[in-house]
Amino acid sequence: MIVLTIEHTKRWMEEIEKRMLEHKDQLTEFDQAIGDGDHGINMARGFHEVVAKINHVTYDSVSDVLKSAAMTLMAKVGGASGPLYGTAFLKMSMAMQGKEVNEEVFCQAMKDAVDGIHTRGKAEFGEKTLYDVWKQVADFLELEEVAEWQGLLEVCQATIEDTRELVATKGRASYLKERSKGHVDPGSMSSFYIFEALVEVIDWEE
Repeated sequence: MIVLTIEHTKRWMEEIEKRMLEHKDQLTEFDQAIGDGDHGINMARGFHEVVAKINHVTYDSVSDVLKSAAMTLMAKVGGASGPLYGTAFLKMSMAMQGKEVNEEVFCQAMKDAVDGIHTRGKAEFGEKTLYDVWKQVADFLELEEVAEWQGLLEVCQATIEDTRELVATKGRASYLKERSKGHVDPGSMSSFYIFEALVEVIDWEE
């Protein structure tokens, strides 16, 4: 089964933009508690720029759409989020290059994205970062049928709740030490919206 087409991927970016705009204040509030306080603004602006770019370009492949999104995020989103999300989408793009995106290709692309986040952010699982959500999603897809999309979202939500009670040991949140406990990591939450958008796009086509 083909999981992603060019149109799927464009819609995915559009759905991400909608969610980042809708939840901008929430993400900013989460980031004000344990970070710089600009995550919501950065994510909304970044994906607005992504959609503006991809809607004015004709692409030959899913890989090309994701590469364009990646480069735009790296250029337009400040802080750690731009490089991390940009790296994730760039690694997915590279894994999909020259291929139709079926379940196997998509799962490999997710694994490569996680490896990219790990390398770029020097993150380990359990450090209360967006890496936790991406790693759990990749592991889930490796074990389950890709068609189990709702299960994927449940994994995201469970991971966010698990990390709420962790002490952050990476990024600005780590400066708070024990005071970071009880707060949702903003990057984990924005990652949830990315995968929620993906599930909605896939559901449109099934």
